[in-house]
Amino acid sequence: MTGTPGITVTGASGRMGQMLIRTILESDKARLVGAVERAGHDWVGRDVGVAMGGTQIGVIVTDDALEAFAPAQAIIDFTAPAATLEFAKLAAQARAVHVIGTTGMTDEDLMALKPAARHAVIVRAGNMSLGVNLLTQLTKRVAAALDEDFDIEIIESHHNQKVDAPSGTALMLGEAAAEGRGVSLNAVSDRARDGMTGKRTRGDIGFHAIRGGDIIGEHDVLFAAAGERITLRHVASDRSVFARGALKAALWGQGRDPGEYDMLDVLGLSDGAQ
Repeated sequence: MTGTPGITVTGASGRMGQMLIRTILESDKARLVGAVERAGHDWVGRDVGVAMGGTQIGVIVTDDALEAFAPAQAIIDFTAPAATLEFAKLAAQARAVHVIGTTGMTDEDLMALKPAARHAVIVRAGNMSLGVNLLTQLTKRVAAALDEDFDIEIIESHHNQKVDAPSGTALMLGEAAAEGRGVSLNAVSDRARDGMTGKRTRGDIGFHAIRGGDIIGEHDVLFAAAGERITLRHVASDRSVFARGALKAALWGQGRDPGEYDMLDVLGLSDGAQ
């Protein structure tokens, strides 16, 4: 190991994978040591720099995650839930920090991460940007300050290739609002309105998902009461904000005790931040 942590990126050919690789290559605080793609992908066996349309950088894309994780001190993973669970086991074996930006994970998936967190640092968040994590804290505080006379609706917009809804960020905001109100999100979540649904249930937290074009990510938290509305909003215009946050998390995790952390810990916004 040299003075800068080595990082492996999974899902190397995806939008986020390529952005992560560029961000790491531009950083003087980390090195790219591995790139992983699924078996059969046409990037496998190629230099990742060439596969991305540039010059050789000396990192060959592989479908062997164990091989790619061996030289790494951190794994950055924006893939799919099933893949992330397998990567978590391998990252734990390598004692590498596992930064997870994968969305669409169920409660069962999250429980399945816990054994890996006993052996390695896991930093997981529905969104890695500073602005969104500040929005999460604001949402919690506003929800705590307002009673159920204010209905809460979360509206999120993403590109037409996104496969999960509501987005991980929207759910993170919903959890923050529910926590502010002192309730379980599962008990008050309203995600499906179609047809004669009846009037809105007092205290519910509603979700709406917009999919279109190349929208990177927009999230609004609406607090609506009779005669007034409050809207908290975050707009991402460049995926690099997520990549920079993920890299920050990978560096922050170096030398930490094994366990589960989130971006609030990384940014020093959590009571548990170290």
